[in-house]
Amino acid sequence: MARTSRFLFTLAALAIFLSTGCVSQEKYNALKLDRDRYAEQLGQAQNESSAARSEADAYKNQLASIGGAGQSKDAMVQNLNNQNNELQRQLDDLNRRYADAMNRTGPSALPQAVTNELQAFANQNPDIVDFDSARGIVKFKSDVTFSPGSAEVTPKAKDVIGRFSQILNSPAASGYELIVAGHTDNTNVVNPATIQAGHKNNWYLSSHRAIAVGYELQQHRVNAQRMGVTGYADQRPIASNASESGKAQNRRVEVLILPSTIRSAPSAASPAAAAAPSKTRQKFNKDAAVPSAAIEPKSETPGFNK
Repeated sequence: MARTSRFLFTLAALAIFLSTGCVSQEKYNALKLDRDRYAEQLGQAQNESSAARSEADAYKNQLASIGGAGQSKDAMVQNLNNQNNELQRQLDDLNRRYADAMNRTGPSALPQAVTNELQAFANQNPDIVDFDSARGIVKFKSDVTFSPGSAEVTPKAKDVIGRFSQILNSPAASGYELIVAGHTDNTNVVNPATIQAGHKNNWYLSSHRAIAVGYELQQHRVNAQRMGVTGYADQRPIASNASESGKAQNRRVEVLILPSTIRSAPSAASPAAAAAPSKTRQKFNKDAAVPSAAIEPKSETPGFNK
């Protein structure tokens, strides 16, 4: 503003001197130089003012962008919290239903016709399957269902699961919910080949084995909406891990047949199918770097038990 005032004053003085006709050439030239200098300064000031306004607008836009990003981040965090809360709710519900099933008492948790079929099924396959009629639980023995250190179902176990699926899909049993739960003994996973195959510890191994059994059930048309799949590692033993026979009992995949009808849900791709361990990654024994296909199914020995 001061530059503008000086410039206007100079122009006014120049006009006065010119109107009186008594200004010298030297004074005229000096005034003209002042005018040009002030004009240049005015232009520079205007440019600086324009640049300042542009910079201020840029900062304003940046602040608005940061504010929007902050709101978007808050929304993402809230969404993740909501998802975590929902997953926790589902896990709590699964654990509650598992505990309820384990605490059942009585002669049979299921209708007698279903119990009779499952008992006959277990009697026909005693090397692979146990049946707990009081709780409605079919237990697949891991030592025969899988090769040591693997989550790939053996061909013999696949045939047995196929027969089991026929019972689950029968009119008498098709309406019941299922929980597929994997368990291990308390021996840690140490074989690098097993760890490299994705079974990093007993939590992974128990979960992967449960997923594999769930996947096989789905392959035989057991509705995925009926199933919950989980892994409990060595946290729920049914025998003492102090003996090899006890450890063998603890290595199992249970299929709990719940005395409740399936809940309605939109059809969706099964998480068990999506997460099923890759067959190319399950070729190794837990504690020996040899292909599991080269190992005959047998009871596992100490240090060779996953």
